[in-house]
Amino acid sequence: MAYIAVSGSGTTAGDDALQTAVWRLRSRACWLDAAALLLPRAREAGPALQRASLLVERCLYTGGGWAEAEDALRTAEATAHGDEERGAAACERGHLAYVSTLLRAHDRTDEAHAALGRAAALLEPQAPGRALLDFRRGLIAENLSDSPQSARGAYVRAHAAATDRGDTLLLSSTWRHLAGLALRNGEMAEAKHGFAESLRIREELGYLVGTAPALVSLAEAVAEPEARRLRAEAGRLVRLLGGVPTWLTGRLVPPFPFSPPSPV
Repeated sequence: MAYIAVSGSGTTAGDDALQTAVWRLRSRACWLDAAALLLPRAREAGPALQRASLLVERCLYTGGGWAEAEDALRTAEATAHGDEERGAAACERGHLAYVSTLLRAHDRTDEAHAALGRAAALLEPQAPGRALLDFRRGLIAENLSDSPQSARGAYVRAHAAATDRGDTLLLSSTWRHLAGLALRNGEMAEAKHGFAESLRIREELGYLVGTAPALVSLAEAVAEPEARRLRAEAGRLVRLLGGVPTWLTGRLVPPFPFSPPSPV
């Protein structure tokens, strides 16, 4: 279950060589290369799900690769045995449907809700995948249902569980989205703290592809000229990664107007 328990597998000294290699490629937006390393074990439930997760993340950051993600996810669903593995696969199915809806590829809102509901029924409250499930339910509440209170409750649960499990990559996302809700409410000090924590974690992990969004988010909560410096650094990283994340490219040119928190 090491493949699905921690969203940032490969980020700690105790991880095996394969997980470390997968993480290094993933963090540099090389999702296809990372997925290829897992292909020899793609008929095993854990590696199959991790491979699907990588390709879904590629969809999120690039807005493409939907067919490859669907194929990998179907394989993960077919290899899942037991409630925990089936619940984790359903969680990934819901996330793919969410990403497709958010990026306006296809409206799959109903599928996203149904899949995450199925995951919630399958995963025990203390299951390793529960924190990620809560976080993803928060994303749907915030971005598809426009229910910030429900989103905050889900993010708080995910944050507490990620802290308990030591899932630092997930913590970087819960910090960021809680900060986004604080910014939405005009709570600037809380927003700045949360965005700064998210950025710190991503920089420490070397999660390069996730660092530019964190920089842009922090820029929303600080004054000029610091905000401009943060956006300039984000732009440098996006160019370094060949224009990824694609949804940031249009936001990193002067005069850098205010924009809502990005989707990851």
